Amino acid sequence: MGRYVARRLLIAIPTLLIISFVVYAILALAPGDPLAQFAANPNVPPEVREKIRVSLGLDQPWHIRYVKWLLALLRGDFGYSFGSHSPVAGLLIERLPNTLAVVGVAYILGLLLALPIGMLGAVKRYSLFDHAATTFAFIGFSVPTFFTGLLLIIIFSINLRWFPFIYDSTLKVKDLASFVDQLKQSIMPIAVLTLFNTAALARFIRAEMLEHLPLEYVRTARGKGISERLVILRHVLRNSLIPVVTLVALGIPAVFAGAIVTEQIFRVPGIGELLVRSIGTSDTPVVAAIVFLFAILVVLFNLIADVLYAVLDPRIRYA
Repeated sequence: MGRYVARRLLIAIPTLLIISFVVYAILALAPGDPLAQFAANPNVPPEVREKIRVSLGLDQPWHIRYVKWLLALLRGDFGYSFGSHSPVAGLLIERLPNTLAVVGVAYILGLLLALPIGMLGAVKRYSLFDHAATTFAFIGFSVPTFFTGLLLIIIFSINLRWFPFIYDSTLKVKDLASFVDQLKQSIMPIAVLTLFNTAALARFIRAEMLEHLPLEYVRTARGKGISERLVILRHVLRNSLIPVVTLVALGIPAVFAGAIVTEQIFRVPGIGELLVRSIGTSDTPVVAAIVFLFAILVVLFNLIADVLYAVLDPRIRYA
């Protein structure tokens, strides 16, 4: 196992280098000027704009800028934002708690709800619960998150006035009242993402369990006198989770990238909102850092998923 992990990590190095090159090249060659805000300001003389361009290194060819950016990245320096002139690492650290508080919690809740819903839907196939769960899953998976978010805002914010529809990032939890306020502003974005995640995962878990229930090893376990509960939990569910692990592992990096649409709707100042704003202003260092971190997480969690395969299925061995 150790040799396999080391080999995968060595393969990941050229993979990430290629990804970083492609991402930076696309961003550098894309239309848009990071100094457009100064060009529209008549109070900024052209010579000042040129000095700013030189200070940011924008007067150099993009491949030279890429090499400098990559060397700085290897030292743990993500550079400075063109727009705010703040360290990119500081911007990410500042936005990450908001993303984890909404998107991360929603993903965990979605997984915790999808497991029993998908399992019971497969065990009680074609029952009333299965039909209700399948209908819920199709609705939750098919309806886009922006529609669900707007619907919740109209019902619970505008009509009922139960929850605020704009996320207040300046709110600090100091006492019970501020904690309740934090819960109120988090409920709707978490509910939107939880609905989508639960629907997607529940459908997948149900389909996988339905494939395993008729197999020979399940009938053998029942023939040995093992209780139905242990057969489902220890044999069917465990083997069914192997492909589900891939889906979950690929979904976790998306948590750190943020739910872009949902964060835009509820004005959650997370990493997804930062990414959209940085793309609009051609803030290359911020966009490149977020996309590159996302690529690292995808490679890392793919490796974790492969390791978990061997944990769930003892027949899988890595040389």
